Amino acid sequence: MNQTYSRRRLASLAAAGIAGASWQRIAKAAEAPADADLVVFNAKVYTVDPNTPKAEAFAVKAGRFSAVGSTEDIKGLIGKATRTYDAKQMTVVPGFIDCHNHAPGETLLYEVLVGNPYVAEFVTIASIVDKLRAKAQQTPPGTWVEGFFFDDTKVKDNRQLNIHDLDQVSKDHPVAVHHRGGHTAYYNSKALELGDVNKSTPNPPGGTFDKDANGELTGRVTDRAMEVVDKAGHRAVFTAEQTLQRNRDSLAYISKQFVRYGLTTVHHEDGDLFALQQVRARGDLKHRVSYEMSGKVLEAMISSGITSGFGDEWIRLGATSEFTVDGSFSERTMALSKPYPGRTPPYQGNLTESQDELNAWAERVHRAGIQMNCHANGDVAIDRVLTAYERAQQLFPRSDARPKITHCTLINDDLVRRMKALDVVPAPFTSYAYYNSDKFHFYGEETMKHCMAFRTFLDAGIRVAAGSDFDPGPFDPRMGIQGMVTRIGWNGETWGANQRVSVDEALRINTLNGAYNSHEEAIKGSITPGKLADFVVLADDLHMVAQDKIKDIEIVRTVVGGSTVYEA
Repeated sequence: MNQTYSRRRLASLAAAGIAGASWQRIAKAAEAPADADLVVFNAKVYTVDPNTPKAEAFAVKAGRFSAVGSTEDIKGLIGKATRTYDAKQMTVVPGFIDCHNHAPGETLLYEVLVGNPYVAEFVTIASIVDKLRAKAQQTPPGTWVEGFFFDDTKVKDNRQLNIHDLDQVSKDHPVAVHHRGGHTAYYNSKALELGDVNKSTPNPPGGTFDKDANGELTGRVTDRAMEVVDKAGHRAVFTAEQTLQRNRDSLAYISKQFVRYGLTTVHHEDGDLFALQQVRARGDLKHRVSYEMSGKVLEAMISSGITSGFGDEWIRLGATSEFTVDGSFSERTMALSKPYPGRTPPYQGNLTESQDELNAWAERVHRAGIQMNCHANGDVAIDRVLTAYERAQQLFPRSDARPKITHCTLINDDLVRRMKALDVVPAPFTSYAYYNSDKFHFYGEETMKHCMAFRTFLDAGIRVAAGSDFDPGPFDPRMGIQGMVTRIGWNGETWGANQRVSVDEALRINTLNGAYNSHEEAIKGSITPGKLADFVVLADDLHMVAQDKIKDIEIVRTVVGGSTVYEA
């Protein structure tokens, strides 16, 4: 079919009202004088656009999708300068969106990794000690020796890491092993000594110094109590230029990892905004960023009248970074309305902010036109966050505010009702159902029926999105989708099967709902004419492979704005 005939045919079909809305889009695009920059054809395209859920091909012009339809007709948009891609019946989906990620490129590049950041892998305590001992031999006495990405349920020894293990690393260095969840750390005797912590030291508000059955310190410290220890000792000091260079290199590195896993938009929790802009300027930013701020950047926005949404299609100021209200799900410190099963003495987790502090923060941010975002795992914490959000909205009504709740792990019917009323956009853990299934027995099946409640949120009409919480959870969206669809973990255990969602629903959660989370659904999240041409080519169909193999589907190509940023 020649190009002129194809364009006339599309226009006539649309004019006659025969082909429907999707073909009218093609006709509109085809009337443009310029040829497509890129045409992808012979594909299984899952668009996540309810008007045209499936297609065979699409065209891209000036970094945006310009037409979606059949291979026969989209080929009519090919001109002399058009790049073409025969997908050979591979699957194409919109680029994946991660709505909560700490993007710790610096940790990945420069620190001692005692666990695997990307997959479920078991290590030994001896391997941790050996890695840190090697680091200590290169580190001046009195200076911290630290390990990262530790996971307490991914240890072959089948016991907890403790103070005695870390004393084997060094008696002259403060030593810390940081749980990848970010709410607990394990210290040696020297670190606790420098922090002036002993077995008689009282727990500070919002944290604990854990003890064994004999009342001796185990070395495990949780939430706000970590601040007491971490401020002691010495750490390596870098010049301003060295710090900036490390930040630039780290961001460039993590960007390559994101697109390798099909992520085309990531919500960054803080980080060096200046370095991020420099990485973008030098062409090393491969993914789009919704930058979630706190500290100096947040204060500057409030004082300058800058609201959420400022920026462009590559770097946009989004919600605040997570204002932390309670502890961790994976580390068993989140704030619950009922005590943790089997814990003596009874323990209900850590609340890290008072209601008054939370109320004041929410009111100030909301009045400034900045999207609120709080970290809340337990039902008690979620209740407090909703109370603060409701109060802020009542004092200063603002339409379409879409306040975020990061994690939003344990819910009940009343919390869901209040969330729907406020149009709260939760971003629960996605990869946890697979990666962290070994922690679910700490809570029990009845609780897990109400955790990471994607099914409940969808049924309530809440636009739930995907939040890996990397580094606490792996950010691989394939792992997330598999866990959301099956609720089966790496160990074969099934927890909270009532919260399963379909493949199509999981795909929407990881794409279009993610765009809604940051008020960007008009420009991304689906393969729709006019939207940014961000997409992923998969070797197999998410719908056709065995559900326990979804995480293994090869990512063949990641494309951002019509340009290939990763190719297998």
